[in-house]
Amino acid sequence: MQTNPSSCPTWDEFLRPLLELAEQGPISRRVSVEKIADRFSFSDEIKNSKLKSGQFQIQNRAGWALSSLIKAGFVEKHPDLKFTYQMASRGRQYLAGHQGPVTSNDLKNVEGYKEAWEQASRKRQELKADSADVSDRESSTPDDLIESATRELDEELRSSLLEHLHKTDPYYFEQIVIDVLVAMGYGGSKDEAAQVTKKSNDGGIDGIIKEDRLGLDVIYVQAKRWQHNIGRKEIQSFVGALAGFQAHKGIFITTSDFVQNAKDYANSVSQKIVLIDGPRLADLMIEHNIGVSTVRTIEIKRLDSDYFEG
Repeated sequence: MQTNPSSCPTWDEFLRPLLELAEQGPISRRVSVEKIADRFSFSDEIKNSKLKSGQFQIQNRAGWALSSLIKAGFVEKHPDLKFTYQMASRGRQYLAGHQGPVTSNDLKNVEGYKEAWEQASRKRQELKADSADVSDRESSTPDDLIESATRELDEELRSSLLEHLHKTDPYYFEQIVIDVLVAMGYGGSKDEAAQVTKKSNDGGIDGIIKEDRLGLDVIYVQAKRWQHNIGRKEIQSFVGALAGFQAHKGIFITTSDFVQNAKDYANSVSQKIVLIDGPRLADLMIEHNIGVSTVRTIEIKRLDSDYFEG
């Protein structure tokens, strides 16, 4: 980004300045824009320029840049501070090895970036579709409204679970994974179910869980409490670990998601590998009452026509 630009910088011109700020310490959207404006001596005209929506143009473009850095896995939510982000190890490595501006084309070549935007787009479309179902209350049945409200509550609970999973102590995250698998019927009881064979430093586990109570077969489990998506390299490493244990079945669990080439690779190998992403993990926790509790039960009754016809 040039010093004192004559026009508002494009959104991707904010990418490197934002990364450099994140390298120095935690950043927020508002404060980071102010720091960049001061650093590059933005004119008052640029600082005060607004879109038709009323939002300041530099805030809009810097916001898009920060969202793109999040999708690329270069920055991540701060574990303790709300509305605050910090540099991820992936971003630190990229910044150290990349000279000059970071462009939109550069991000397109980052593994998982395109898939992250596509996933966000799908979620927005799903929310729009759900909203459209009950946009006209007069044309919606009470059952439609109940279904919509239930979906909205489930989505909110799912988001809360994922937020807490990202903040959970890495070793306690191991226990959560085991609790979910036991609740699903693997291994019988907690004591019989699993043995953790190794604790890593990145929040993941390598463990073995019995497929059934008798232990006729075992399943190798790996969990990654990550912000950015899992790529093919991580799945290849997992397959190598399976081969080392002469195992034929594996479950790879992450709090984020898997890029498409990771999914394709998992489907192509001889071992049976099940991939569980963050939303699916949250759904399983809700389904099996792990980390959630019922706060209210509503009975919905209908007319029993058989009673009157009897």
